Amino acid sequence: MTNASSTTAAAAAAQATVVAPLRSRGYWATVWLRLRRDKVSMGCAGLLLGLMLMALLAPWLAPHDPAQGVMSQRLAPIGTPGHWLGTDELGRDMLSRLMHGGRMSLVMGLLPVFIAFVVGTGLGVVAGFFGGWLNSVIMRTTDVFFAFPAVLLAIAISGALGAGFANAIISLTLVFIPPIARVAESITTSVRNLDFVDAARATGAGAFTLIRVHVLGNVLGPVFIYATSLVSVCMILAAGLSFLGLGVKPPVPEWGLMLNTLRQSIYLQPWVSVLPGLMIFITSLCFNLLSDGLRSAMDIKR
Repeated sequence: MTNASSTTAAAAAAQATVVAPLRSRGYWATVWLRLRRDKVSMGCAGLLLGLMLMALLAPWLAPHDPAQGVMSQRLAPIGTPGHWLGTDELGRDMLSRLMHGGRMSLVMGLLPVFIAFVVGTGLGVVAGFFGGWLNSVIMRTTDVFFAFPAVLLAIAISGALGAGFANAIISLTLVFIPPIARVAESITTSVRNLDFVDAARATGAGAFTLIRVHVLGNVLGPVFIYATSLVSVCMILAAGLSFLGLGVKPPVPEWGLMLNTLRQSIYLQPWVSVLPGLMIFITSLCFNLLSDGLRSAMDIKR
């Protein structure tokens, strides 16, 4: 009996030592573990990291000057010695222009969503927490933007402001603030009346403390996931603005603008002409798949 009881106690102690680290793991550590097990998400994250590094190091990695072309080598096919991805309609190296164009395309895809995430989350949390007339003013104002499709709204704002990088960022930011504010307001409304918020309010905590300590922690995660799903949409809209001449101006390389300049050469060199569109497609798809993986990883109940 003594040996059996000691064996049972030792087994229980060993099990406790194994279970204890699992129980002590924090929420974000668990999210990272679940995300790391998702091979598709990690593959997309690695590909996006590679694209970002390529764009960041483009001045040192690009084999040619992206703005300098040789007319005698215009529309060279893929595999041409010295121009492995061919050349564009002005004889400029496509590989160099794609690498440099990724800098502008990624900035135009990420920066508007980041600004909209900060502004939209703030507006949504304020509207959802305080309610009343403040909620009506903020939400009814955002409803005005929902009356127009995102594409038409971005084109209208860019057309009114004029072409250019800064105006494109402003127009895209204004397009994405309303949906993010709507999501933040909906989540805040459901959180503000929960028991732990009422308990903190009963102890005398002010509105700022309640928002900072108890509300934001439950709102930022879902809103962040939603915002990451908008990055791919923002990249496509930014490319569309540049394609229409409402984004960046030539000769700055940008994937959407490159599509515009190459559209008349698609019958002469179709594979070279679709390269910018292929880069937009791959990058947008990776952002979408990474967003889906992050959403699944943060859903701990699953």
